[in-house]
Amino acid sequence: MYKLAAFADEADSSISGQIAAMSDNGIEFLEIRGMEDQNIADISTKKAKEVRRQLDDSGIGVWSLGSPFGKIGISGDFTAHLDKFKHGLELAEILGARNIRLFSFYVPSGYEERYRDEVMERLGKFCEAAKQSGIRLCHENEKGIYGDNAERCAKIHRAFPEIRAVFDPANFVQCGQDTIEAWDMLSGYVEYLHIKDALPDGSVVPAGKGAGNLRYILEKYRGSMLTVEPHLSVFEGFDSLESPEKTKIGYCYPNSRAAFDAAVNALKELIKEKNHE
Repeated sequence: MYKLAAFADEADSSISGQIAAMSDNGIEFLEIRGMEDQNIADISTKKAKEVRRQLDDSGIGVWSLGSPFGKIGISGDFTAHLDKFKHGLELAEILGARNIRLFSFYVPSGYEERYRDEVMERLGKFCEAAKQSGIRLCHENEKGIYGDNAERCAKIHRAFPEIRAVFDPANFVQCGQDTIEAWDMLSGYVEYLHIKDALPDGSVVPAGKGAGNLRYILEKYRGSMLTVEPHLSVFEGFDSLESPEKTKIGYCYPNSRAAFDAAVNALKELIKEKNHE
């Protein structure tokens, strides 16, 4: 039985709007990333307590901090970044999040292995800071970072067994990484999935409509948590177009809420399809 989480900031920037979008779609968990034009890593502890009260009142839990930790250049100021990470641990505790999503630093393309030791050293400092917190660190594959392909992701997880994987099929597609090969290599490290799909040209499409092999991955996945991450195109003039023009545009939506709803519905269709097999 799956549990659904979502990046609801793609539906609405306000917490109240995110709660409404999740409640309307029957989603019980939030992967909290942003609110009111603020990244989650930048909010105060006071704000976090206010948000926690709102979520508790609505019966919504925080599954993970969808943080930007590790999403800086490898030559960036890591001391300040580590301080922000420690603040993130405090926020996660206040919000009741069990996980923090993080990355493995932007490195120059083609020189990934040259920076491997520096990447590992920085990830090790994240692990050390989080050691006594009870918060689980989860690495997401992402284009342009050290861990953008399956082989380098596996190196991270072998070096740090305490870091689990957030498997994002669309991000692998955008890096030219075959997702079945990636799954077969990384499945033992996977904590949860980001439900996002993409075409070979990198365009993000609803789950099951792209080259991410979502059906295969859902069939093989033995976990329960799925986070919807829409990333679908919004075109505010969409409703004014004639039908043939809408067809040419493809997967595009009149507003953020419509895109969010479409992403959730695509996942629910895949789940229904799987359950009927």
